[in-house]
Amino acid sequence: MLSWEGVSEFVAVVEQGGFTAAAKRLSISTAQVSRQVSALEARLATKLLYRTTRRVTVTDLGQVYYRMCRQALDGLQEAELAVTSQQQVPRGKLRMTAPVAFGEKTLAPLINDFTIQYPELEVELFLTNQKLDLVAEGYDLAIRLGQLKDSTLMARRLASRTLYVCGARSYLATYGEPHSLSELERHNCLRGTLDYWRFEEDGRARDIRVAGSLHCNSGWVLLDAALKGIGLVQLPDFYVLRYLQSGDLIPVLERFRRSDEGVWAVYPQNRHLSPKVRLLLDYFVEALSVQDSAPSV
Repeated sequence: MLSWEGVSEFVAVVEQGGFTAAAKRLSISTAQVSRQVSALEARLATKLLYRTTRRVTVTDLGQVYYRMCRQALDGLQEAELAVTSQQQVPRGKLRMTAPVAFGEKTLAPLINDFTIQYPELEVELFLTNQKLDLVAEGYDLAIRLGQLKDSTLMARRLASRTLYVCGARSYLATYGEPHSLSELERHNCLRGTLDYWRFEEDGRARDIRVAGSLHCNSGWVLLDAALKGIGLVQLPDFYVLRYLQSGDLIPVLERFRRSDEGVWAVYPQNRHLSPKVRLLLDYFVEALSVQDSAPSV
């Protein structure tokens, strides 16, 4: 039979950064924490922590074991909340990942508002444009944009996003407005991580290769260049909508605009969708729907 002895102590040491702080959190003695963790290492025949007089560091295997134990403890906590009818109060740690720009501009303010409502919830948000392995990295969910690839993950659509091709009035006054996709080869197209732009023609998706004087993996850099009249840009609405509404940027090739893409929450299918995750996703859906109802271009 599996034993839980030492697991809570080990997790506390990792999260608090030392035995003394872990003992204070658990309201037990430092010696007891040390004994329990040593017994756990002996039972596993594995070194989980490196101890010196100044600091405690986690071994590589210790990191793996910690992530799995954290998930297990979170599951136990959720089970207790479920049977005590407290599941509508989000609490504990929630680990999530999201794309950098969308996370900074849109999600982070919503998460901050959510944690004000539920101060017992601790959110760990990691912003990256890489597709992380949620199970291996111990994440509760990820936010992903656009078309999802086939996977074993469960998905919930939170909102939509629109891709716009646009340019400043000064650029269009100098170089003219393109009216067909073929005309893009005569324009300075400011590129992001892809060397093509996405369109739709006669109901079918089309990818058009573009080229220009600027190639950058930051949408904010591309937006700044477009606002300064350097070239055309294709960016999602959360970058450009305010400038389209103000007239600082002018949309072009609108009849070729790609159908709206999804903003998705994905999570492991073998993991119970905890009340805190479900409430956060419901909050996202409501808040993002309000943003989507803003005046159109």
